[in-house]
Amino acid sequence: MKRRTFLTTSAAVGAAAVAVDPRPAKAVTQKHKFKLKYAPHFNMFKNLAGEDPIDQLKFAADQGFTAWEDNRMKARPVELQEKIGQTMERLGMQMGVFVAHGSIGKLTFARKDEAVWDSVLKDIRDSIEVAKRVNAKWMTVVPGNLDETGRDRLAMGYQTANVIELLRRCSDILEPHELVMVLEPLNWYANHGGVFLQGSPQAYSICKAVDSPSCKILFDIYHQQITEGNLLPNIEKCWDEIGYFQCGDNPGRKEPGTGEINYRNVFRYIHSREFDGVLGMEHGNSRKGAEGEQVVIDAYVDADSF
Repeated sequence: MKRRTFLTTSAAVGAAAVAVDPRPAKAVTQKHKFKLKYAPHFNMFKNLAGEDPIDQLKFAADQGFTAWEDNRMKARPVELQEKIGQTMERLGMQMGVFVAHGSIGKLTFARKDEAVWDSVLKDIRDSIEVAKRVNAKWMTVVPGNLDETGRDRLAMGYQTANVIELLRRCSDILEPHELVMVLEPLNWYANHGGVFLQGSPQAYSICKAVDSPSCKILFDIYHQQITEGNLLPNIEKCWDEIGYFQCGDNPGRKEPGTGEINYRNVFRYIHSREFDGVLGMEHGNSRKGAEGEQVVIDAYVDADSF
């Protein structure tokens, strides 16, 4: 075959191969080096990463995320918990919170009922093994609702004393394992009317009263923007009792940049305090599909650019 004929034929074959190749071209993205440990959760990137939870962890690591959180970890099969823990260790990712006890809508901590309190303490004990499997340090605790109905409802001071007493019992279980429950104040106005724990000053005073390294605050920036605003001064005043942050813009509870919170300034402040913990991305995506998932990634890259 003459050289000219060979080159022409080769080019035609190559063009045909390109034309019929059904595989999608993969975009080449540069791994971002985040200044803080932002933690996505399962299914936040399922269109880009696939349905498999292990693939989702790997995808997040490839994007530069160094942490993860999963409220539902306790409900997952033990085998999957172990696999998640092993995968995160290989990827150099830190595990954030899972829910140890969250009795939203129920009267649990505020009224002294030993049978109910025993069930809370069982939840805490059960959470220790989960934490070990996934190499977690923090676990979320929501101390139920206010005692606000019926003739025998308790004054707020008595309810607070009950909450402190039960939290001390929980701390006694966790301290030998160097695990930390983080108490999450929730907003009444958009999501969780009736909960006992609402604001950061209230959470701060309770943590001071419990007086344990195993009892700290989960400062959810979304909830506290709704409840009290004044974010940076409140974070500063609570700083020595904050163990964990969660994010979400308001209104809408979606990624940073979709609402009124200046997340770049908030993240800058948290970073300036040399915070070495995790910031959970506990929010939805503002747009659907793979495009919306990329928007979330880009939003954190932008907010982290301070």
